Amino acid sequence: MRDRFDYGQNPDKTRGGELISCYECEHLTADVEFLLAKAKYKAITGREQKRDADVLCYQIRQAFKPGEITPEEANRVGYETAMRWTKGRHAFFVATHTDRQHIHNHIYYNSTALDCTGKFRDFFRSASALRRLSDRVCLEHSLSVIEHPKLHSKGRFLHYGQWLGEDRPPSYKEQIRRAIDAALTERPADLAAFLQRVEAAGVQVVHGRGGAISFRVPGQERAARLRASTLGDGYGLEDVQAVIDGKAPIRKSGPARPRPAPRRVNLLIDIQERMRQGKGPAYERWAKVYNLKQMAAALQFLMERGLTDYDALEAQTSGAVEHAHALAGELQATEAQLSKTADLMAAVVNYAKTRPVFDGYKAAKYSKKYLAQHEAELATYRAAKASMSDILGGAKLPKMDALKKSRRELAGKKKALYTEYREAQRQMRELVSVKGNVDHLLGLTDGRENKAQER
Repeated sequence: MRDRFDYGQNPDKTRGGELISCYECEHLTADVEFLLAKAKYKAITGREQKRDADVLCYQIRQAFKPGEITPEEANRVGYETAMRWTKGRHAFFVATHTDRQHIHNHIYYNSTALDCTGKFRDFFRSASALRRLSDRVCLEHSLSVIEHPKLHSKGRFLHYGQWLGEDRPPSYKEQIRRAIDAALTERPADLAAFLQRVEAAGVQVVHGRGGAISFRVPGQERAARLRASTLGDGYGLEDVQAVIDGKAPIRKSGPARPRPAPRRVNLLIDIQERMRQGKGPAYERWAKVYNLKQMAAALQFLMERGLTDYDALEAQTSGAVEHAHALAGELQATEAQLSKTADLMAAVVNYAKTRPVFDGYKAAKYSKKYLAQHEAELATYRAAKASMSDILGGAKLPKMDALKKSRRELAGKKKALYTEYREAQRQMRELVSVKGNVDHLLGLTDGRENKAQER
């Protein structure tokens, strides 16, 4: 930690330490303060992690586009990012470096909270959440962000799987699936013969309780159960037995690689308008390349769907918009009906539970003493009765079985509508974006409409 702090506080990079800001700590003694907080944490909570597993501090690196920000402003942006990320619960300091063409921040924050009773809990996809927060802060300060970051490295730095490429060894489950496929191709007479062939391929067969069968390959710590939810579709015990009995075909190893998702078409950028807003020449160059890519994606979209006529594109776009809006209305109506049914069922249950209490109140000739003893139940009874009256509107109360059936049907309809609506919404957005780009290229829209499309 001391080495990392020394690098971040390097006076040659931070203008002699002028570009360092701190929160609830002093950067020159931050390493000692962070360790002292951990000692207090142990004394207060009695908890202590193994030295190798304990995280002393976290580091955030935040870079900015060259020529777009001053070092002082970059430090303020880094301080704001750190404060919003830690919510003011952890000590931190921000060191802004100017030794590169791009100004960048090194943010170090203590893993132990200021009150020394808890620690920062790293969570799944925390890096993505941090990137979104940093982008939001930068946008609030009119700074550029990477709108479409690459999910995987395509250049110099690759993760281990990419570095291995075709030489990457198969996973344990893939090895088991291949052994299963190879054993089934030999047409075993029964399940016992199948298991013998799997063992001959070097896979250990583990028999568990209730006849459960699991497999383990060399180097694997935990055996994988012979079931579809563990090994994948087609690799459950029933699937294997069906192949042995000749009721299902034999699967072939080596599933085809999934096709990459098609490029999403986005609206073009009004470069002239952005330049009038004060964007620099570097942004103009980037925007031109971005627009070329979007027009290429739009052209590919039109060719794949045979939309070479503008009227056909306009008609299909209008139809997609109307279809998406109609599904949204139907989905909203279904949700309202489902909510109404659920409220009615809850009112019926409360009414049935509290009706005996009301009958007792009535038998006691509306005694004040009885009312004081059962005031809450009687209030629930009156509320349930009023709710039933409002929902039914004079109609006959259905039986509970009918209400349950209606709720199941409405829930199923809502799920199906959601799936259909998401697909319709995706198609609508694609068509609207493509048509907007075509209109922009043909000069069929004015500046005001273009701004609305960008928003």
